[in-house]
Amino acid sequence: MGKQRWIRKVRSALTAACLLALAGCRPEPAAGVAAPAEPAQTTITALVWAPDWPDAMQQVAAEFTRQNPDVKVNLQFMIGDSVEENIKPKIAAHNLPDLMSVNPNAYAAALAEQGVLADVGHTAAWAKVLPGLKSDWITADGKRFGIAGGIAATVMYYNKGMFAQAGIDALPTDFNQFLDVCARLKQAGFTPIVWNGGFPNMLANGPFSFGFANHVAAHMPDWKARIAAGTLNLAGAGGADIFAKMRLMVQRGYVQPGFMRTGYDEGIDLFTDGKAAMAFQGTWAAGRLMHGKGFQTGLFLPPWNDRAAAAVPVIGSETGFAVCETANKEAAFRFLEFIAGAGFPIQQRKRQNISPFVAAADAPAGDAQIAAYLDAVSRAPVTGSPYYSMLPANTIDMLHPLIQDVLLDKVTPQQAALRLDASIRDEAKQHYK
Repeated sequence: MGKQRWIRKVRSALTAACLLALAGCRPEPAAGVAAPAEPAQTTITALVWAPDWPDAMQQVAAEFTRQNPDVKVNLQFMIGDSVEENIKPKIAAHNLPDLMSVNPNAYAAALAEQGVLADVGHTAAWAKVLPGLKSDWITADGKRFGIAGGIAATVMYYNKGMFAQAGIDALPTDFNQFLDVCARLKQAGFTPIVWNGGFPNMLANGPFSFGFANHVAAHMPDWKARIAAGTLNLAGAGGADIFAKMRLMVQRGYVQPGFMRTGYDEGIDLFTDGKAAMAFQGTWAAGRLMHGKGFQTGLFLPPWNDRAAAAVPVIGSETGFAVCETANKEAAFRFLEFIAGAGFPIQQRKRQNISPFVAAADAPAGDAQIAAYLDAVSRAPVTGSPYYSMLPANTIDMLHPLIQDVLLDKVTPQQAALRLDASIRDEAKQHYK
């Protein structure tokens, strides 16, 4: 034992000597010359709307900092039912992030006109945005206030196996046919459709936006101008029908039990776990919805149209990104470029959403069914817009609880239409006063 201890001591001494020798080989700084300083690091704050892909956004931020070690991203995620309700407190407290998610609507455009959002028109990211989407992101005076996060469309995802078991061999093309499909699915023992009562944002994106497209936009070519001017009349049957269709699904028992507690992720899980036959969801969630557990997923244009009327699709820009006028905006511009460049495939691999950019030769391929759907609806003679891009910000906030009140029978569809109409008129008065 004594010999072994001696050997260990000798080895330790030799190791220490070698380390000292190696240290001695390092060149000493020349006299009067300071050692090189670590590069200065700027920390930018990014406030992002990513309800179902926060992990992918974290990967984007981490890879950006790896490639740009002088910029660290303090990533914060929006919560609640809308982008706007997250932005308003930041504006009120004069606590702007350096980059944030925004919607292509009048509220964000007004922020740009007020000097809150920077013009992104000089960036490579802006140059790559599809020409058909750019108008969504330009203010009346020509300021480019953001870039799209993707092409947004709401579709009806369906479980092909459940449809086959229920004997449904033809997809519905109007709302009456859709109700018949729901009845047959229910009779076969399936929950026909997921209803996100606990996350009314999704009901606004789905049945509300399609109700508006088919019963309002289809009959008023100048509906966007009427919303801005406060002259859009929703007091008639068309306005009430938007809400009546949502309530009818509940009244007939076509939605899942406890639907008023169903949030965003829970709704997706109900469909992908095979517990509901359909999900009224966006193309932005295709990465999850097109890969159900043990079944094939199909999709079709939500038939929210009346019999003999053409179905009007909803299509536009996804929630995107803007740079705020802060001291760190140049670093934020770099992050914006990364999000639209090398960072885009990182999140797209998970989401399988549709790129809003001019296709590059090495662009990742999206889902073939989604691509075919978008190709078809983009050629429709009349299209509607996602609700978040057409309604005033305060109207967006009041719409969410209003939808819930309709589903709970606290207000009638006619009363809901009148409240919506009044909110749009009031917002127009505030804007033009």
